[in-house]
Amino acid sequence: MKKIFKLYLLPAFMILAVTSCKKSFQDLTVNTNVPNSVPASLLFTGLLSSMVEMPDNSKEIYCQYYLYNYDYYGNNRYDFGSGDNYYTNLKNVLAMEDQALKAGQPALNQYSAIAKFFKAYFFSKMSMEEGDIPMTQALQGLKNLTPAYDTQKAVMIQSLAWLESANSDLTTLIAAQSDPLKGDIYFGGDLLKWQQVVNTFRIRLLVQLSKKTADIDVVAQFAAIVNNPTKYPLMASAADNLQYVFISPSNYYPQTPDNFGQSGSRQNTSSTYIGMLTNLKDPRVYVTAEPARYAVDTLKQSPTSFSSFIGADPGLDLGVMYNNAGLQRYSFLNRKRYYSTYTGEPSIQVGYAELMFNIAEGINRGWVAGNADSYYQKGIQASFDYYGIPTTTGTFTAYFYRPGSKSTADLSNYDTYPITVNFANYYAQPSVKYTPDAAGLNKILQQKYLALFRHSGLESYFTYRRTGVPTFTTGPGTGNSGRIASRFQYPQAERTSNTDNYNKALASQFGGNDDINGIMYILK
Repeated sequence: MKKIFKLYLLPAFMILAVTSCKKSFQDLTVNTNVPNSVPASLLFTGLLSSMVEMPDNSKEIYCQYYLYNYDYYGNNRYDFGSGDNYYTNLKNVLAMEDQALKAGQPALNQYSAIAKFFKAYFFSKMSMEEGDIPMTQALQGLKNLTPAYDTQKAVMIQSLAWLESANSDLTTLIAAQSDPLKGDIYFGGDLLKWQQVVNTFRIRLLVQLSKKTADIDVVAQFAAIVNNPTKYPLMASAADNLQYVFISPSNYYPQTPDNFGQSGSRQNTSSTYIGMLTNLKDPRVYVTAEPARYAVDTLKQSPTSFSSFIGADPGLDLGVMYNNAGLQRYSFLNRKRYYSTYTGEPSIQVGYAELMFNIAEGINRGWVAGNADSYYQKGIQASFDYYGIPTTTGTFTAYFYRPGSKSTADLSNYDTYPITVNFANYYAQPSVKYTPDAAGLNKILQQKYLALFRHSGLESYFTYRRTGVPTFTTGPGTGNSGRIASRFQYPQAERTSNTDNYNKALASQFGGNDDINGIMYILK
């Protein structure tokens, strides 16, 4: 009997010993000197930073705001490669939701509500660039490494549903006086501000779907939001902008006094943008650009004459543009505004001015009753305000960098000019004054383009792609056989790791090719 007991007892001790050793080994692999989980608030902060569409990148080139004139820095071609890949961001959204629950938050909490906004924001942006994308089966990790693609229609419908739910959740949380969002670098945790962002972004998305009103209930949703500001609060002024503020010395604006010498003369303004400003005799040109020195110094034109501001044709061969830029025949970005400090201007991601133009567009299209002219003027005035330009009658100072100066940070290196503005006279121009017709819609879209200069990433490109406004020019310098590309390609990882679903998506949309000139669902 003792022998039998010993025989059974020995394996039991061995199992315990092995289990104990295994547990000990696992414990030893955990570094207790660093965090092994990230709180929801920190993940939230990271997401807020990662969602920013910074100025000074190729997206501004694609919007034809300004151009590269030297191929070391880039070119102006529409030979699009891969679009944005926000799946890592979306994984962090799920982690944020999970960590909020693990911290004892109820199922409906601040982070779960804002997570719905992030999902709509990131998924819709990827779809706007590429077309159909993995959504329903995405983000499952090892459970599904080859997710099927959702149609663009499904992505848009789901994104709108997430935004509706986010608005409802935020209404509940605000009524319950829930705790603010910790880690909020934009609004200090103010849930009402975020609710305004949710609904303002939803208006943007609905306008982007203007060609699909027979397929998706765009008109009904748009009218419901605009007609019920109590249920769907919207941005009420520029103070509600979702904007990224740069801080010195930890978070510099992309263009500073330190890098002006490297890039300041390698980029010049575009005739698409500058030409529209000068045609409208628009005072914003004095803030965002500088006169071409050839026009001022050689042709002896006034530096404040609109004819002295000249942008390059985006279609020009890069060598020709480089030569002209060296001869100072083009206007450059205004050094005072964009290169004299380390903090520059706030970068607007979703803003009040854009909202005003989007509502004006919806009214013009007959989606909802209202005074389109009033929204249109508010949009223009919000843009003027952003640049410190009077919206009644008044004067502001234009700063133009003096040739031969050594520092953009030294204000003594700028020539100054008083600029008098009469907004009523500006608005009374036939090329500006709103009319309730197709010409009026064109004016709304033009003013929206001017207001989004250096802001909101590809929004102006998306508007052009949808409406043809403003006119984008092409030529040898833009490549792609003289065409403005209609979409970005899918990320390389999709081609190699999700091949079957990738090929199915191409076959159902673009004839089997990852074609940058293919026409996606929302544009048909």
